[in-house]
Amino acid sequence: MVKKFLDDGADALGVQVAYWGFFSVFALLLVFASILGFAFQSDPGLQKQLLDSTLERMPVIGPQISGDIGSLTGSGVALAVGVVGALWTGLGVTLAIGNALDRIWAVPRVNRSGFISSRLRGLLVLAAFGSINVLSTVAVGVATAGGVGTVVTRALGLVCSALIDLVLFAASFRLLTAAQVTIRQVLPGAVLAAGCWLGLQALGGAFVTQVLAGSSQTYGGFAAVVGLLSWLLIASELILIAAELNVVLARRLWPRSLTGELVDADKRALRDTAQAAQLDSRQHIAVRFGQRAGLPSGRNARDEPADNDD
Repeated sequence: MVKKFLDDGADALGVQVAYWGFFSVFALLLVFASILGFAFQSDPGLQKQLLDSTLERMPVIGPQISGDIGSLTGSGVALAVGVVGALWTGLGVTLAIGNALDRIWAVPRVNRSGFISSRLRGLLVLAAFGSINVLSTVAVGVATAGGVGTVVTRALGLVCSALIDLVLFAASFRLLTAAQVTIRQVLPGAVLAAGCWLGLQALGGAFVTQVLAGSSQTYGGFAAVVGLLSWLLIASELILIAAELNVVLARRLWPRSLTGELVDADKRALRDTAQAAQLDSRQHIAVRFGQRAGLPSGRNARDEPADNDD
């Protein structure tokens, strides 16, 4: 799995996901705060409860700002700006993840989703995530309003968060790539990604408690930005590692050689990578393996015939 992660250059792909994720956090917060201001302006208690429940899931910056937000009022301008920003940055995240998944699954470029279809897939994932998140938040709010104990409430919130993460990652791994994959094939990676996400959320809370709580206002601002960027980068890399797990299991790309010799799994992985470079349906890519640099013994690159329409 690590070998394929390095072969695919997934570390650089994770940087793109983290870049768009950084901007999407603030746009989503603006939209959510504006909606709460409109919908629950007459009930500040429920408004605060729903806001705190959602901010707990925001990486690093959510717990830090939860105590600084007072009563919210709806703003049409803020809502419009937030919706546009959330769509733009949210689609940036889904497109970056989709591009990474296509690279990981070695989807030929000629078969990848076009401009419209890739964005429609992204909107579908964003809509599903928003709907599930709202339902879980309301469920936790209703349970708390009904007098359920703190331990039960936290347990319910943890279960809801785990289910949200699992459904989100499974849907993302399934819908954001042009590869023909099934839910069963993406489920192992979704479980791993959901577990990593919950663990990182706990680490983000510890970072706020231990580092930001005792820092000055100026230093705390810088630390929050750096911490959020670092958190998103680590999360992106772990999510792509989870996606690599799906490919390795589905295509049996193990064991990989550590000595430089090509075993069957190495050949399958290299063949998939080469064929993923196809740009036109009339282009045919043939892959052969020799003893040195892909050439048979006693021959050099000039003697090797070109691959035409094999």
